[in-house]
Amino acid sequence: MHNKLANSHSPTKPYLAGLAVPVRELHGGHRDEILHHLLLLNEEDRRLRFGTQTPDEVIHHYVEGLDFNKDSVFGSFDSQLNLIGMAHLAYLPVSKGHAKAAEFGVSVLPDGRGQGIGTALLARAAVHSRNTQVESLFVHCLANNRAMMHLAQKAGMRVEYAYGDADAYLTLPPANPSTIVEEAANEQWADFDYAIKENLKRSNDVWSWFLGRPGTRTT
Repeated sequence: MHNKLANSHSPTKPYLAGLAVPVRELHGGHRDEILHHLLLLNEEDRRLRFGTQTPDEVIHHYVEGLDFNKDSVFGSFDSQLNLIGMAHLAYLPVSKGHAKAAEFGVSVLPDGRGQGIGTALLARAAVHSRNTQVESLFVHCLANNRAMMHLAQKAGMRVEYAYGDADAYLTLPPANPSTIVEEAANEQWADFDYAIKENLKRSNDVWSWFLGRPGTRTT
């Protein structure tokens, strides 16, 4: 029997606060960064992200199969341009009589946790979903994935448990002019932030070379 943890399932103000973290929409050119990010997840993190034990070869297959024309992928980069957090927004098949829906999956590397990155990725995915006529955002994960459950409840999602798994739902209001502007502003801010980090990293690498020190290496 389902155990409903939250009745409210529309976006809340604390949820929208995560937009302060810059989040970029990724494309096929980021495939290597996505692969590197997922391979850095340890065994337990992979189990929580994909719901099962996930060896390297499965991650390679998953990344190779990403269709950026069909789904949307978002990422947050640290100061060294490492992909510290990423989210996959997969559009579910549309069936007659049912609302258009998308499934959200997210992972954040240990160094990026507790900084609002997961919240920002979910907020970015929700706005993008509204602007693409998605009416319901869906998350499926293991019931003991406390980080995902916390994120879902913080977003005002309705959470249901059944047989060791958890499903969370967020009903999205229709898009409006402000959501279009919000998404465009978020993308511009994320691109600007990335350009600044890229320039700073390039400058640091040049100074490291000039001073005879090894350049900063990404993890």
